Amino acid sequence: MHIDRRATTAGLASLLAAPSLARAQGARRTVTVVVPFPPGGSVDALARLMQDGLQQRLGATVIIENKPGANGSIGAAQVARAAPDGSSLLVTFDSHSTIPALIEKPALNVETDLVPVMLVGTAPYIVATSAAKPYRTFADVISAAKAKPGAVSYGTSGPGSSGHLAMVMLGRKAGVELAHVPYKGAGPAINDALGGHIDLICASVAALLPQIASGGLRAVMQMGPRRLDDLRDAPTTAESGFPDFEAQAWWGFFAPKGTPSGIVEETAAALRDVISLPAVSQRLRQTQQMTLLLQGPAEFAPFFARQVVEWGQVVRDNKIKGE
Repeated sequence: MHIDRRATTAGLASLLAAPSLARAQGARRTVTVVVPFPPGGSVDALARLMQDGLQQRLGATVIIENKPGANGSIGAAQVARAAPDGSSLLVTFDSHSTIPALIEKPALNVETDLVPVMLVGTAPYIVATSAAKPYRTFADVISAAKAKPGAVSYGTSGPGSSGHLAMVMLGRKAGVELAHVPYKGAGPAINDALGGHIDLICASVAALLPQIASGGLRAVMQMGPRRLDDLRDAPTTAESGFPDFEAQAWWGFFAPKGTPSGIVEETAAALRDVISLPAVSQRLRQTQQMTLLLQGPAEFAPFFARQVVEWGQVVRDNKIKGE
């Protein structure tokens, strides 16, 4: 009886590979997308907008889990500890890059414990004020702050948030002292800005546009490279006298370190397909005012590394502490 060694070897190899293949397929039966913030914010909205499309493209049940706390590091650490098999993803935004500088002993190393998968897009931060306040340009803000140092207040979604860091940098560049009023999320800050309890608010355009559109808030300045179509009357930072300064929100997906490159690329392709759907992309452009980038791991990784360095320096230079 003749034994085909090549066939036998191939058969044994397929048998040995079967368990790992089954594990990989089983891992994709459920995919948990962790949002490291409370429900209702822009990151949560992005995750839920993409949920159905991801389920179809990954052939898995996609679960959205909100895990807020510690500047987003609690939810991020949960994903970092998860199995690197494509069954756990983190979706987060710009504050993720400030975790190393803000928290003395964070539960993870954001640069080594997670793998960048997809940079979804960016949107500018906005400085706005109540329609009842006198500030119409940032020059008005600077004049008032110079007349009474520390008297002009601004609210943000929290200490160490990108809105906070952006305003700290602007204050330094303008040579004025502005009083920071931190809140637990953009919602309470918006309410106090509408009520005139704070002079200004700095938040992403996605958070402020509804109140600006309704007339409750007035945009004083936008921090992107050009004026948005929906905010044609609000000058950019460059037009306001700060040509070398921008502050933009960004949104991205990460996976646990050690996730095979094939799974990372497959996930990035699925994310790109879903975001490219007209119903999804139009919603993100309209409600979040996002400039969609859809950049995969090769482009997202160096972008994120620069964010960690640049914003971390602002945190350290100004001795800012997180929550």
